[in-house]
Amino acid sequence: MIIVNKVRDHAQSSVPLATLFVGAYAVLGAAGCAYQSTQAGMATAPVRPAAAPTGLQVDPPTPDPRVGLAAGMFDAGEAIWNLNLLSATPPPDPFVGTSNSDLAFTGPYAIQGNYDGIQIWDISDPANPESVVTYVCPASQSDVSVYEHLLFVSGEGFGGRLDCGEQGVEEAVSHDRLRGIRIFDISDITAPEYVANVQTCRGSHTHTVLEHPGDEDNVYIYVSGAAPVRPAEELAGCSGAPPEEDSNTALFRIEVIRVPVADPASAEIVSSPRIFEDLVAPPTHGPAPDDLAVIEAARERGAFIIEVMGQEMVLPEPAAQQMLGQMVAQRGGEGPPTAADSAALREALPSIIAQMMGAQGGEGDGPEPGPTQCHDITVYPAIGLAGGACEGYGMLLDISDPANPRRLSAVADSNFSYWHSATFNNDGTAILFTDEWGGGGAPKCRASDPMEWGANAIFTIEGTELEFQSYFKLPAPQTPEENCVAHNGSLIPVPGRDIMIQGWYQGGISLIDWTDPVNPVEIAYFDRGPVNPDRMQMGGSWSVYWYNGVIVNSEIARGLDILELVPNEALTQNEIDAANSVQLTHLNSQGQPIFEWRATFALARAYLDQLERHGGLSAARIGAIRDELAGAEEMTGSARAGALRSLADAVSSDAAGAGDAATVRSVAEVVRGLADAGM
Repeated sequence: MIIVNKVRDHAQSSVPLATLFVGAYAVLGAAGCAYQSTQAGMATAPVRPAAAPTGLQVDPPTPDPRVGLAAGMFDAGEAIWNLNLLSATPPPDPFVGTSNSDLAFTGPYAIQGNYDGIQIWDISDPANPESVVTYVCPASQSDVSVYEHLLFVSGEGFGGRLDCGEQGVEEAVSHDRLRGIRIFDISDITAPEYVANVQTCRGSHTHTVLEHPGDEDNVYIYVSGAAPVRPAEELAGCSGAPPEEDSNTALFRIEVIRVPVADPASAEIVSSPRIFEDLVAPPTHGPAPDDLAVIEAARERGAFIIEVMGQEMVLPEPAAQQMLGQMVAQRGGEGPPTAADSAALREALPSIIAQMMGAQGGEGDGPEPGPTQCHDITVYPAIGLAGGACEGYGMLLDISDPANPRRLSAVADSNFSYWHSATFNNDGTAILFTDEWGGGGAPKCRASDPMEWGANAIFTIEGTELEFQSYFKLPAPQTPEENCVAHNGSLIPVPGRDIMIQGWYQGGISLIDWTDPVNPVEIAYFDRGPVNPDRMQMGGSWSVYWYNGVIVNSEIARGLDILELVPNEALTQNEIDAANSVQLTHLNSQGQPIFEWRATFALARAYLDQLERHGGLSAARIGAIRDELAGAEEMTGSARAGALRSLADAVSSDAAGAGDAATVRSVAEVVRGLADAGM
């Protein structure tokens, strides 16, 4: 996720150059210490938009209306297909011009992170969301999660303060600095109460709340911190030394915080699992053609070229000027930087970057070590597993012991640059990882960019192993003025199918069917034109999630969008009604809930629609079942129950000769459930 607006946290001359670079690096549009490299081993053939799964016929608009949309902040051109935009609400005044980040939900409320704090919306009327509270509390990137009456917020920026003050922190070492997890009591959601914080050595870029089925008294927070290790003078016990020098190094580990629900002020770190042991640094796939041309042109004009985790990039002029100014200040000079300052900066940049990325030495004949941190971890308590998107690797983790997650397997891919996030399918047999190539602040959906770079990768879960199946990338090319790459999304509870809504920054949002993991297909989208017509300016979908019948999109620059599904050739009204019958009390997308459906007539009809779509049962038999179901629905009492039981028995018999016996049995099960419920 994007480390935006952190430059201001590092502009003071008292902050060391390596620390300053973390802020300067934000100008690159880097996300989660991005530009990590990957390892060869997966398929590398060019990937194009996949064919539809058997029986799923999709006929998208041609030509794609997302191509060539007019630019604008709040008046950009729009393209929408198979979705309905209910509302588009600009950010409140305190957050205008500051990046919105992730989302969490509780009751009728959407909680939206922002680099300057949190915004709470009442979305009970999705066409007219209302601001409940704008809570200013800077500390990038303000990832948010909820559990019962508690709200958790990530803080990683060097300018974040324990007291939520807006003045920042000037000192290189300060006990006023907040880097870790803030804890709020939102019993009164209109007045969040800041009750505690837990400081960590690398801050919290993202975090994951684990509601463990065997522990109702506590919740657990898995912290992923991507910033440099803070000095021990600021937080005791912090060390950025390589493991061979310090076995307690803050590198190569995550933090696990246990939060007693009844006493959140006593929350504390209970373990620091080293889930990265024995991994080696995977190789990079190199720059794309357009990026290579930019680098060569910059080299010719004398710009600063840096290498981050094996990939060259241009240090933007604002970042270069900040760092040159720091060089001048450190030598006690005045006035503009000299040629000697430029030469000194060129010489210092490799070590600055190495320190910023948490270099581990790596001298000698052996391979370089692998990643030191995850970007994001998605836990799925219902199956006891987690998916770790850990920079250069995708991981499968055992979370049966919540305080001590254990790595089961890890995969790398020469086409993936930065494993960013993970989503399981509902039955836990497959997982989708995203690749945030370019860090989220770069245009990586250009026509010349490979379709397998900056995409999703889908794996099936075979025991404890991950088996690669396919890639999916947004099929509509975007302009160089639009940051675009795979980013955050969530499942939509359409029964019997794996359908996910996903954000692509300024590529907009895309609805993907990956029921067939070998053939993922786009079935809906919403997109706007660039924020700025002349240059790349941050905007677009940071995260978009389904929650209780609506699709909520956190737009980095433009505020909050709320959309809904509409029936179309790939999705029926019955399927939408069945999905909307799932009602959650709260949602943290990285704490993935299992979806379960109560027996409804819409659910039975949704399964029948699916049988019709892919020919899983004869058309004549489907029609007859529909007629009997409609007749039973008109009945009441024992007559209805009897008709439904008779129908359930008949449908169960149909399974034996059906092309899709499993879905036929699902119809029978729902019909029997309707009978038992007396509906």
